[in-house]
Amino acid sequence: MIKELSLLLVAIVCSAIWLSAIDRVSAKGKEKEDWVTLENCQLVRNMANDGDSFHIRANETEYLVRLYFVDAPETANLGPARLIEQAEYFGVTVPQVIEIGRDAKKFVDAKLSEPFTVITRLAEGLGRSKIQRIYGLVRTKDGDLGEQLITNGLARIHGVHPAMPDGSSGEDELQRLEQLEQDAKQKKLGGWAVSSSRLPSNNASHSSVVARTANRAITSSSPDEGKKLRGKEDIELGKIDINTATEKELTTVPGIGHVLAARIIAARPFRSADDLKKVSGIGDKKYAQIRPYFE
Repeated sequence: MIKELSLLLVAIVCSAIWLSAIDRVSAKGKEKEDWVTLENCQLVRNMANDGDSFHIRANETEYLVRLYFVDAPETANLGPARLIEQAEYFGVTVPQVIEIGRDAKKFVDAKLSEPFTVITRLAEGLGRSKIQRIYGLVRTKDGDLGEQLITNGLARIHGVHPAMPDGSSGEDELQRLEQLEQDAKQKKLGGWAVSSSRLPSNNASHSSVVARTANRAITSSSPDEGKKLRGKEDIELGKIDINTATEKELTTVPGIGHVLAARIIAARPFRSADDLKKVSGIGDKKYAQIRPYFE
């Protein structure tokens, strides 16, 4: 009988320990899902900052915050495909959408010049930065930063749409943003200020205009770099035949010099321009830069 009672006691103790461990794990998981409020945040100046992604400092810790719900245009030529997508959203050319992105960055710099609040779940955002990159909602003295960007025509509705800290759904916030965007369109603010009469009304024609101007979006960090790129701005995206292009035609592509052009010609025939990756001297970065110019 004593032995049975001892075994029962051991079982009860083990169960209590196991349930306690379960509670701790559950609490930890819930804590990670809960919203965390970072007060008195400060903007950290960084060349990588733009309208929807920027470095901040809160409680002696630096974070790279990516806004929920919105996507501001790029401020430089970081990828033709993304720039074309953003330009088509606003109905403008690529150089114009980059200017919108730069205006968005200036807008955000001004709004975050005073202490602000970041509300986040500390969910890991996408990116390669060594600084912890998190998604968040930013509150300034004028309200939600994402909503302000949409209100002023400086960002598009895009990205991750979580349930809100007040318990409302992400769909509710999307509807609010859609209404703010419609108002911005009617008032012709920010990216919506460009007159539609300056671009073809036909969607296919408009896409062609955007694609032809994507290469002109390359921005240089120095006068010398600008000189090197000058003269290559008239080439159209997606127009070069990889198997028939002459050396002169190949060297009109930004990033392709005479040596690389010769290697491309020597490696023919190609099944498609995707095979450019097999050419010596064309790594992932170079491939991403030149691929959009080929059929």
